[in-house]
Amino acid sequence: MANVSSNAPSDRWHAMSAGFLGWTLDAFDFFVVIFLLDTLAAHFHVPKRDIVLTITATLAMRPVGALLFGMMADRYGRRRPLMVNVLFFATIEFLCGFAPNYTVFFILRMLFGIGMGGEWGVGASLAMEHAPVRWRGVLSGILQSGYPIGYLLAAVAARVVLPGLGWRAMFWVGGIPALLALYIRTKVPESEAWQQHRVARTIDGPRIAWQHKWLSLYLIGLMFLMNCLSHGTQDLYPDFLKHAHGVSPNTVAYVTIFYNVGAVVGAVIFGLLSEKIGRRYSMLCALVVALAIMPAWAFGSTLAVLALGAFVMQMGVQGAWGIIPVHLNELAPDAVRGLLPGFTYQVGILLAASTPTVEFALRDRVGYAWALTAFELCVIAALSVMLFFGQEKRGRSFVREPEQVAA
Repeated sequence: MANVSSNAPSDRWHAMSAGFLGWTLDAFDFFVVIFLLDTLAAHFHVPKRDIVLTITATLAMRPVGALLFGMMADRYGRRRPLMVNVLFFATIEFLCGFAPNYTVFFILRMLFGIGMGGEWGVGASLAMEHAPVRWRGVLSGILQSGYPIGYLLAAVAARVVLPGLGWRAMFWVGGIPALLALYIRTKVPESEAWQQHRVARTIDGPRIAWQHKWLSLYLIGLMFLMNCLSHGTQDLYPDFLKHAHGVSPNTVAYVTIFYNVGAVVGAVIFGLLSEKIGRRYSMLCALVVALAIMPAWAFGSTLAVLALGAFVMQMGVQGAWGIIPVHLNELAPDAVRGLLPGFTYQVGILLAASTPTVEFALRDRVGYAWALTAFELCVIAALSVMLFFGQEKRGRSFVREPEQVAA
């Protein structure tokens, strides 16, 4: 039966595919707005900063989704909450294409944030609980690479869909993920780890998480900095290329596709490296790569240098991010693996939600290049300290052995 975990290779494959596809399509739906800042501002007759504010609103609502869907995942399993989540965020994205005015669009983007926030924690716990221990690092990188792949697909849509069909069609395409729910329903098995550690009541999840409050605070701080790292290098970069360097929108789409290939490469490489040198040290190595390429990324004098800089920058940024799914799931207590990683991740998003707004404001004071650079230098420095003095539980088992269960 599809809803019973047999630990077969095909079950692992389906669980991993569901987590990866869910995160890829979720990210696509988020990044659509990044390529429509000018278009939406003109259509709704508002300043561009108001459209940037919808990005902040989406990020700010993600903890709500992580809490709701995470609690359900620890009580009712990973599969059913993931199906509900996919249907929810795909429907909201589709409706964005019908928004008659800015107010409705803003509300819909807030609601989308709830769906986006719920997907990662549930999908990551499902995938990591099925992953063989020795392959967790690289599979974590593949799972997290769904984010830059979603970004890449949004760039493709900006190049293919937007010119011919208009901005509304960009959101209508975002309704396609609803089909993923059918795949989850028919192919994806439930997690054996959840079956062993399921909580008796939905409210038990937050109570257990509170018992581990110091771990929760550490993970929130880590995820705050990680989200500053990623959103600070991604959300406004297409706009930076257009307005600071005069790159045409079509070329920006191609550059975005290019540097997101780098992100995928980095996620897999550093995820694999984390099995050799540990989760934290692998993330630190990725940050060194991002730091070293920063001059070319922000101050490159030619399009080729900027594109190469962006490629390597996202190798480093997503190289560090590729380790996050396995790192957080290994640190989380068994009973709240559906809730705690996703919730701390999304609270970090909440704290970092103003990143694009802050960088956009800094642009007017110090210039676009220095706004991005100064912000990320501070983030990388703080993140390096936190990782160096942090903890990890690489390779820990998520399931009890038969004799432990019997006892």
